Amino acid sequence: MSDQPSYSTSEIRTIALAVIAGVFFGGVATGVAFPTLPLLDEKLVISAVMLSVILSANRIARLFMNTPAGTIIDRVGARKPMIFGLFTQALAPFGYVVGLHTPPTDLGTVPLLGDVSLPGVVFVLARLFWGVGSAFVFIGAFATITYVTTSDNRGRWVGYMRGGQSLGFPTGLVVGGLLTDLASMQTAFLVAGVLALIAGTVATLVLPDVHAGADGRGAKLREVPSLLASNPTVVLIGYGNFTVRLLWGGIILSTLARYASDSGLELSALGAAGISGIVMGLGVLTAGSMTVVTGWVSDMVDDRTLLTVPAFLAMGGGFLIIAYVPTIEALLGAIVLVGGGMGAAAPAMLAIMGDLTPGDELGRMGGVYQVMGDVGLSLGPLVAIPAVDLWFGYQTTYVLCAALVLSCLTIVSLPLLRNPEVSRAGVKAD
Repeated sequence: MSDQPSYSTSEIRTIALAVIAGVFFGGVATGVAFPTLPLLDEKLVISAVMLSVILSANRIARLFMNTPAGTIIDRVGARKPMIFGLFTQALAPFGYVVGLHTPPTDLGTVPLLGDVSLPGVVFVLARLFWGVGSAFVFIGAFATITYVTTSDNRGRWVGYMRGGQSLGFPTGLVVGGLLTDLASMQTAFLVAGVLALIAGTVATLVLPDVHAGADGRGAKLREVPSLLASNPTVVLIGYGNFTVRLLWGGIILSTLARYASDSGLELSALGAAGISGIVMGLGVLTAGSMTVVTGWVSDMVDDRTLLTVPAFLAMGGGFLIIAYVPTIEALLGAIVLVGGGMGAAAPAMLAIMGDLTPGDELGRMGGVYQVMGDVGLSLGPLVAIPAVDLWFGYQTTYVLCAALVLSCLTIVSLPLLRNPEVSRAGVKAD
């Protein structure tokens, strides 16, 4: 990436802040929907399965759009695709409003899905739009930040970007819940849409035309294995991203409330739902804070991989505490370890990938990285409940989670530490 133009500190700050605003407000708008969408099954005249489809539609769409979005970004640059993604995301909340006012026409019963209504279809389409847009936003953000920074300052700005992404979603959860209670669902959705439009407008005014001049080679989801085979370092980093997303966004989110309930955990007058909310909030805040700190620190060490070792150890230790010490005090400490470990590992891995990826492959490799993370996010909820209810129970499940994250030490950290190309001295020499 030595042939890229040089950007001043003020230029990098302006561009990065626009990118961070995009991912943060995108996260806020995503979070706004979650306190409200699960309450819509009766209003929309749909089955519980159809409601699950609505909730997961954005994730499914993003999974399939990641690699095409990466290819487009490599061909035309990151500016236009990211702006497209931000405004496409903005369509989703307004689509929710349309869904609220769509006549509750029953379209019949579909095998596996159950009752399907016209408003339900509108909501699915809106969520699909969100998924398509978010693929362009995340990969465009990664490509832009990586392209305008150098190995000397990339870590801190990647950390800020991931921090904004991490903190946007819980902010949206709070905003969405409050607006729904104080005003209405429609108000919450409209605020989410306006925030997304603001993010798109800011990006339009500020983002540069980052164009790496790719050769036009395409990439599709089915070609991810071959892309990984030709880029073994991305395989390692992708495995780490898959594991972190699987355990945090899948296992923890899906089982924490049930774990608190079944373990009889209490905190003042709060029940299992309240405890899980507080614990997850603490974990998210810890993860977001550690993301920013780790980004700064990764610019000060010769090998960013060193930071993944304590990160994976912290996550593994947290899961073991949850498994063997079912108390509220232990749970709070464990979630700090798990969230902090996730927050430390993510920016280090993403910065390493940015250091090693040629400028004309940032989109494709960013897409592959995101695919592996989305596979973990999608797989986690599917296996979490059967694991604790049918297969292993809580203790064994969390021990297996600890073993999985600790496997990253040998599959991710050790090979990267042995690879001289990963050291920042090697990156600078190139």
